[in-house]
Amino acid sequence: MSHHTSIDDMPQVMGDDGEFHAQDEAVDLSGTPFEAWVALGFFWILGATVFYQFFTRYVLNNSAAWTEEIARYLLIATVFTGATIGVVKNNHIQVDFFYKFMPPAMRRAMSTLVDLMRTAFFATAVVLTAMMMVRLGSNSRMTMVDLPMNWVYGVCLLGFAAMTARSLQVSIRHWRRGYSVLERPESEITDN
Repeated sequence: MSHHTSIDDMPQVMGDDGEFHAQDEAVDLSGTPFEAWVALGFFWILGATVFYQFFTRYVLNNSAAWTEEIARYLLIATVFTGATIGVVKNNHIQVDFFYKFMPPAMRRAMSTLVDLMRTAFFATAVVLTAMMMVRLGSNSRMTMVDLPMNWVYGVCLLGFAAMTARSLQVSIRHWRRGYSVLERPESEITDN
């Protein structure tokens, strides 16, 4: 027995007046992490800087030399704050293929090890970035703009610190519910 869908069964988008009457769902930004707003702010400043660079180069024919360097640093800031979103949502690249063939206890142990190693990696990056900043001191300056390079590295440090804290939160969430996305890949779709 086949079911045939008729045009009457379809939702009507065009009204009798010949106009479209489609309505979008309401946008809910309440689940947006704080780091995403910071990354968006850096992104908009980056966009404004690149626009200014384009305008001065091609409209005024007198390129602002500082824009290329600042744009590079703003891109770094966008990446390091934006990477935290991937940690919060736990959607960085991962391979869950082998977990299908492991016994449940081994899956749980390996998944917990991944959580611990991820958090340890980010914590190590915080320490190494701080050590590098101390070594550079205030003598290291940007090339075109007379500002300390540690401002750039400071944003990286804050990004790594946020990733460490968020990774710890994700690890605790996995521990409390008894599984991670590696063990149950379909869970991220339903849990988020």
